[in-house]
Amino acid sequence: MTKIVEFYFDVGSPTAYLAYNRLKQLQKQYNCVIDYRPVLLGGLFKASGNSSPVMVPAKGRYMMMDDLPRFAKLYDVPLNNNPHFPINTLNLMRGAVAALHGDYFDTYISAVFNAIWVDSKNMGDMETVIEVLSTAGLNAPSILESTQDADIKAKLITNTEDAVKRGLFGAPTMFVDGEMFFGQDRLQFVEMALQTK
Repeated sequence: MTKIVEFYFDVGSPTAYLAYNRLKQLQKQYNCVIDYRPVLLGGLFKASGNSSPVMVPAKGRYMMMDDLPRFAKLYDVPLNNNPHFPINTLNLMRGAVAALHGDYFDTYISAVFNAIWVDSKNMGDMETVIEVLSTAGLNAPSILESTQDADIKAKLITNTEDAVKRGLFGAPTMFVDGEMFFGQDRLQFVEMALQTK
């Protein structure tokens, strides 16, 4: 039976970027299905009383300078600090919701994640977003227009609210067979879950 990995993410999180890339590797290895669930990380933090690790300066420095580069090397994926971090990802995540309803999600999400966490671009700037999406071969004006659609806005809110109801307090968070795994540093347990019948 094909396993499904429910993947709750926000592109503004470097750990979500790492999880995205590692899950793509696991998908090839185990032929699992990734069920993408775009959410607003800020909404999860607010609802759960949690906050970003970078709010603790020493922890943030350690995470960005030591811990995450180690995982990037382990997963064999590029990762660079972004001087524009944190980025307001509201429209980017609405774009992810819209992309899931289109046929361009993989291209969109890869372009956005890489722009932020490989190319260190300011994806909070709309001109930069247009440039990145256009370079990826996407219809940037159409995507940006979709981010203002009432149904798309509502879906992102609902995704986030539903995530809170499931007990999420941050992203990335994954579910396999109903079991929750928080953080990209728990992906070995996701892999173990994929190995079980």
